[in-house]
Amino acid sequence: MPKGYIVITEDVKDPAGMVEYAKLAGKAMAGATLLSFETKPETIEGEWHGTQTVLLEFESVEAAREWYNSDAYQAAVKLRQAAADSNAVILSGM
Repeated sequence: MPKGYIVITEDVKDPAGMVEYAKLAGKAMAGATLLSFETKPETIEGEWHGTQTVLLEFESVEAAREWYNSDAYQAAVKLRQAAADSNAVILSGM
């Protein structure tokens, strides 16, 4: 079964709000491996959204989906959405 990945780009508007988000999101990280947190990604084509990018790895796409939709993470995600303009995708590994 291929791994699942979540990529989140965030254009932070409220740094203090993101600190509060990080506290709650950190508590909800069971099953996730933080592979990258980047504030200056090297854009090699087109335009990249946001001031920071996060890459998370999960055991499967389903595990990534379950994590994102979990009550614990959904409590945190509302704080992120209030503090930053965000985009998020789930990707399937090979």
